Amino acid sequence: MAFAQITRSKRRSFFRETLCCFDLMSLERHKLDEFTRGWFVGNFSPTLAVSDDVEIAVQRYQAGAHEPRHVHKIATELTLVVVGRARMNGEDVNVGEIIRIPPGTATDFEAITDVTTVVVKLPCVKGDKFLCDAADAARAQTLAKR
Repeated sequence: MAFAQITRSKRRSFFRETLCCFDLMSLERHKLDEFTRGWFVGNFSPTLAVSDDVEIAVQRYQAGAHEPRHVHKIATELTLVVVGRARMNGEDVNVGEIIRIPPGTATDFEAITDVTTVVVKLPCVKGDKFLCDAADAARAQTLAKR
């Protein structure tokens, strides 16, 4: 008999009985402060999940804090502003906005207010962050377009 043909009450009973067989354990808890600058998934230490495919961080900045202009040659970076307002490459970025930064695109970051971001980098590549000046940024963007 197909699962879809089983009555709703029998399905509920099945799931209730099945789920009761699993051991309940305490939640495994961690504090964001245990991780380097909020990075908690990736191929580095400490981490909660080792991955060459992705890096994930929750980062908190006080108003006025900044990240210098930099570029990733391989990774794509996604930055979501969860709280506050920031400025990237001279443009304001507000709550709920996601900025996609492809490889070879230089960016900087400034916290206009206290800011919390979620940052995802794909893939996880050690040593793929390069600080740059304005001339380096222009060259990187030109190379990325080729």
